[in-house]
Order: sequence, then structure tokens, then C-alpha cells
Amino acid sequence: MYPYAMLLALILLLPAAMTVAAQTPTAPVPAKTIRLLCVGNSFSANTTHYLRQIMDAGGYRLVLYNASIGGCPLAQHWKHIVAHEANPDDPTGKPFHYPNITEKIGLKEALAMEPWDFITIQQASIDSHDISTYRPYARNLYDYLKKQVPNAEILMHQTWAYRIDDPRFSDGKMTADSMYTQLTAAYHTIAGELHIRTIPVGDAFQLTAHHPGWGYVPDQSFVPAKAVSPTLPDQSHSLHVGYYWTKDKAGAATLGMDGHHANRTGEYLGGCVFYEVLTGQSIIGNPFQPEWLSTQDTRLLQTIAHQAVEGLKTPAVVK
Repeated sequence: MYPYAMLLALILLLPAAMTVAAQTPTAPVPAKTIRLLCVGNSFSANTTHYLRQIMDAGGYRLVLYNASIGGCPLAQHWKHIVAHEANPDDPTGKPFHYPNITEKIGLKEALAMEPWDFITIQQASIDSHDISTYRPYARNLYDYLKKQVPNAEILMHQTWAYRIDDPRFSDGKMTADSMYTQLTAAYHTIAGELHIRTIPVGDAFQLTAHHPGWGYVPDQSFVPAKAVSPTLPDQSHSLHVGYYWTKDKAGAATLGMDGHHANRTGEYLGGCVFYEVLTGQSIIGNPFQPEWLSTQDTRLLQTIAHQAVEGLKTPAVVK
């Protein structure tokens, strides 16, 4: 009878034990941390603007620092390094603000702040098509970064061409397509010389610009010289800031045009490309959806980003 009594007692206690087990919270799975430092300019800040939200949605924790200076080319970054190595107290070599640090620091100090997993480099957009502006600065910068952080992977951040109606193209010497072709050749050539991977943000912009269901088409009814505030052209599907209204020092409305920098949609697309390269995971299905994009458009841009990373050149198809 004793074994039976024991069995009965266990049966009676089982529901209570199950209740306790059900109430015990499951320990959260710690997110994998990715540490990224970008050596660049406003274009690297553009591309990483939404990267933290994208990473969070994918189950990653992002530690990010942008060692960025507006419009800064590779040559200028190298000039700051040389100045800092010659004299650590020279302000020329300390152009960066780092979180929670009052005084400006040099790149050398920024590199020592974290055990960085990835470090990106890029050329200033105005020089991106001219391969002569990359040499010898890309090699110098790469060698310096590897010496300071030998375990980090150095990546080449391919930037994008300006918008098709950017004023730079008004003289007919260059088009958005020819700018893309030249900058892509330069980035891939230099990346090949350094034996490093490329983050193909520029490819994603180009694929989107030529996608039959998305590509931006200038509003021919808008005449900038005759525009009256707050009227703006239809800029649907633009990946660039484009036309905008601002005020001059006298308070008068002034029409501005920025065909260089990414707008929030371009920033999201760039972040998707970075996500794939840094994590090795597909961006398709990532649950972060910007509030200004429809589910369909979000999925399309994710698919294009994936296509760019995969090196595919045909129009993206959303399934």
C-alpha cells in the first residue's frame, strides 16, 4: 500500500507544482551585442540613424559611435590622425565629441573606448566618384585602424549617388547614373586593394531608384524659381531630402534643395543594408516598421536591401 500512497500524494501535488512552474518567469535570452564605430561624415550618420531600432527588433544590442565630421573626406580624417600622433594635445587631432566626455578626443581615444567588432570607412560624397582621392588615405586609415583595434573587421561603406534632379547635374557633365557607376567602381577597387568587404548602401539606393514600383520621378509641374512657400513638389518615393522650405536671417521663406543627404526613408534603407552585413541575417521580415511607411513599402525596401547585399541586379520582387 505504501507505494500507492506515495503515488497518490504525487498526483495530488502535481497541479500545484505545475502552477508554480507556470508562474516562474522564463529568463530572457540576452541580446547579442554588436559594437560599431563609423569613421565618416554625415552620410554615415544618415545610414545609422535607424540602425539601433532595426537591431533591437532583430534581437541585437547595438553599441554605436559615429566618428563623423560633416563633409569630411578620407584625407581630412588622416590629417587629424597625423596631427594627433605628432602631438596628442594639438586640437587639430581631437575633432570628436564622445558621450559623457567633456573634452574633445582623437580617433585613437575613440578606438580604445570599446572592443569594437566593426569599423567602417567611407569617402566624402563629393569625391566618391574620383578614385584618386582615396589613395593613399584609405590604405593609411585601414593600417592605422588595424594597428589600434586588430580584432575589429574594417568595412568599406559604399555611399550613394545624388538625386536625379540634384543641382550638381545641371551642367550635364555627370548624371546620377554615371555618378553611381564611378563611385561604385572606386569603392570596389579600393575595397579589393584592402581585401575588405563592402556595405553596399549605394547599390540599394540605385536599385530602389530604378525599381518600376518605386523609383523617384521629378515633379515636372514644380518650377523652383516660381515656388511660393509652403508649396513643394511631389517627392513621393524619394530617398533624398530634396526640396524644403527654410527661413533666411531676415525671416523670409527660402526654398532649399538637398539632393545629397538621405531623408528618413533613405536612412531606413541604409540601416537595413547595414543590419544584414553586420549580423549575417536577412533583413526580410524584421519587425521594425517606420510609422511613415506602409507594410508593403517596408517589405519592398527590406527586399531591395537584401538584394543589394546578395549582389543581385534585377528588380526586387516582394512575395
